[in-house]
Amino acid sequence: MDVTFSVNGERVRLDIEPRRTLADTLREDCGLTGTHLGCEHGVCGACTVLVDGQPARACLMFGVQADGSSVTTVEGLEGEDGELHPLQESFVAHHGLQCGFCTPGMLMSALHLLDNDPEPSRETIRAEMSGNICRCTGYQGIVDAVAAAGEVLKESTDVQ
Repeated sequence: MDVTFSVNGERVRLDIEPRRTLADTLREDCGLTGTHLGCEHGVCGACTVLVDGQPARACLMFGVQADGSSVTTVEGLEGEDGELHPLQESFVAHHGLQCGFCTPGMLMSALHLLDNDPEPSRETIRAEMSGNICRCTGYQGIVDAVAAAGEVLKESTDVQ
């Protein structure tokens, strides 16, 4: 099927089989390998991307369902000069990642949270991030990173 959608602000037009997942479409057809496949059942959250601003499990969504949509992957966080997004910097600074496998999905879930609640409580962060599984960090660093990134992002919008 002929499908057109935006990925990280760039319009793409692809001919994809209806049975292919969005994760496979992003990884194989778009070359965006930051979207990781963990469980392929929608449980772990490693494949989380934003579709029209909402978190979506790319392993559960077909690529053809993205037709006409705007998709944001972890690669979309990169700044114009290749600099890290404040959320990525915060994950590094607060030890919110170890092996990095879950990190892309964590970042996309955290981005959605902070876009909708710039000053979330730690309880809100825990609740909103609970759909993403990490086997390495114990989650405290992730909660710290999201809270700190919220403060940085709030300050940058207050300055503008």
